[in-house]
Amino acid sequence: MNNRLDAQLDFLIEADKLKSVYRATSVLDGHRKEDSGSHSWHIALYALILAEHATRPVNIDRVIKMLLIHDLVEIDVGDSPIHGDHDIAQMEADEKAAADRLFGLLPSDQRDTLRALWEEFEAAESDDAVFAKSIDRVQPVIGNLETNGGTWPEYNVTPAQLEDRVGWKVAKGAPAIWDHLRARIAKWFAAHQA
Repeated sequence: MNNRLDAQLDFLIEADKLKSVYRATSVLDGHRKEDSGSHSWHIALYALILAEHATRPVNIDRVIKMLLIHDLVEIDVGDSPIHGDHDIAQMEADEKAAADRLFGLLPSDQRDTLRALWEEFEAAESDDAVFAKSIDRVQPVIGNLETNGGTWPEYNVTPAQLEDRVGWKVAKGAPAIWDHLRARIAKWFAAHQA
C-alpha cells in the first residue's frame, strides 16, 4: 500500500508543474499569461456548465476527467498555441513520450485508465471526447474576445483561420456554442479590421 500511495503522490507532485507552463492566452484581467493548470481547471468548469449544449448526450464525469488530464503532457513539451506554426507529427510524438513518462508514474491500473482516457481525448471520436475537444477550443476564444483580441493580432489571426482551426471542432461537439461565438467573433473583427 505504501508503494501505491508513494506512486500516486509522486504523480500529483509532478502534476503541480503544469501550473508553471504558460500559455499564449492571458487571464481575463490581462495581468499575466494563463498557466496550463488554470486552463485545465477552467475548461473542466466550462464543461460542467455547458454540457447541456453538447451535440449528443455525454458522461460529464468522463469529460471532466479528460479535461483535467489532457494537458499534463505540457509539463514536458510546453504549450503549442493553436495559431502557431508547429511540426504536428513531431509534436504528437513528443506528447506521446510525455504521456508515457507522466502516466507511467502511477500504479499500473491508474496508469492504464488515465492513459486510455488521454488517448480517447486525443482521438476525439467518442461523444465524450468530441465534446471535451470542443470545450477545450471554446475557452481560449472567449479569452481572446474578452481581452480585446488577445493573441489574435499577434498571430495575425483571421476569421477564416478561426473557422478552420477552431470553429469546426467546436461546432462538431457543441454547434449552438459555436453559432453564438461566431456572431461575437464577426463583431470583433468588423470593429478591428481596417
